[in-house]
Amino acid sequence: MNLILFGPPGAGKGTQAALIVDKYKLAHLSTGDLLRHEMSSSTELGNEITEIINSGKLVPNHHVLKMIKIFIENNKKSNGFLFDGFPRNQDQANLLDKLLANLDLKITSVILLEVDKESLRERILSRSQKEGRADDNEETLIKRLEVYFSETEPVIAHYSNKGLVKSIDGVGEINDINQRINSILDLV
Repeated sequence: MNLILFGPPGAGKGTQAALIVDKYKLAHLSTGDLLRHEMSSSTELGNEITEIINSGKLVPNHHVLKMIKIFIENNKKSNGFLFDGFPRNQDQANLLDKLLANLDLKITSVILLEVDKESLRERILSRSQKEGRADDNEETLIKRLEVYFSETEPVIAHYSNKGLVKSIDGVGEINDINQRINSILDLV
């Protein structure tokens, strides 16, 4: 089972990812975690990524794909992968499809957490108070939502055209949302 978890900022992707990974024994492939791990290592790739990020640039897709390939090869004994934070745009979706095909893998399902903007706003502001995250404010949320809707939604269409997208109501209690997800994943 190879999943992609999508949803706007504040939709609860991190919370649901942890529950999904635990229940289905998947390897959690978070590109953010991979980047931080690689940067903390003294590998050639890690040093290149650190230099790129420190210069204020985005890490090129070929570096991210190299990290993803290494992660997949190092976790072959898992029941599959949950992709979190990748792909974020159409180019990355095409590159991921190609990489997976070369590894005799494919995406089996895409879970889309749907949450209305007012609920997202409330969650972000609540998270800001509880966790003290500097990026959790209304102004940043608006910018992050703009990026999500302009760049990530076309990726959802990419996988929807393949019949892989399953929309989930992402509003409610954590366990209720997780049960909605599980009812779909149990059929995959």
